[in-house]
Amino acid sequence: MSQEIQAYESENGSGSEPEATRRAAGDTESSRASRGWWDRNADEYQGDHGAFLGDDRFVWGPEGLDEAEARLLGPEGSLQGLDVLEIGAGAAQCSRWLAAQGARPVALDLSHRQLQHALRIDGGTFALVEADAGALPFADASFDLACSAYGAVPFVADPVKVFREVRRVLRPGGRWVFSVTHPIRWAFPDEPGPEGLSVAASYFDRTPYVEQDESGRALYVEHHRTLGDRVRDVVAGGFRLADLVEPEWPAWNSQEWGGWSPLRGNLIPGTAIFVCVRD
Repeated sequence: MSQEIQAYESENGSGSEPEATRRAAGDTESSRASRGWWDRNADEYQGDHGAFLGDDRFVWGPEGLDEAEARLLGPEGSLQGLDVLEIGAGAAQCSRWLAAQGARPVALDLSHRQLQHALRIDGGTFALVEADAGALPFADASFDLACSAYGAVPFVADPVKVFREVRRVLRPGGRWVFSVTHPIRWAFPDEPGPEGLSVAASYFDRTPYVEQDESGRALYVEHHRTLGDRVRDVVAGGFRLADLVEPEWPAWNSQEWGGWSPLRGNLIPGTAIFVCVRD
């Protein structure tokens, strides 16, 4: 979130720092804010985190859980020949890994600048699509699998709408696996050090976090759902929840990433991964 403030200051002057607040934010406002934020911050994001993410790794979150180890999309060898949709793909690192496993990925993102980074890495060896996750531009039953590593879901006002779209484009039996910030983190300050270990807000307050300019225009929006909300959203979207994974912080990972750190990661979960099935 501080990245947004830095980018906004560079564009508008140091006296125009966005205001951080909690207020309602609907679908249209959230989508517009997300597109603008990621277009402005894609360069910095890829510069800061590109080495950790790699060019062709599938990492589920800041803990560093790798799909090559976790196999949440399916056993080793099972991705060969499958059509896979990655939602909120960023620079398409996960899609690149999927392609190396023999899958046929499509990388979708709201941000034009993020997809330009995908082209920068390898020139485009699979389809890149700029679109909103709530209105997927694909025919029914186009994909065998869908996945999202911290993409789209935390930033949309109506996740059920997204899940129903994902279900629509999946074939029967297809998996939808997505990771988000663990809901418990919303009760704690977004700080990697000791100050981030004390409860500071109600876990049950679903009011979105918004950074806005002087006119009240949202520049960044993130939506909180409790763990129970997420489960109910999955079911309302037409899926069966097959697994819920809460990665532990590994001993090898010494990095801090925003509010994620070894200190916090060894005490409270930072990521929740939902493994869903379209029956």
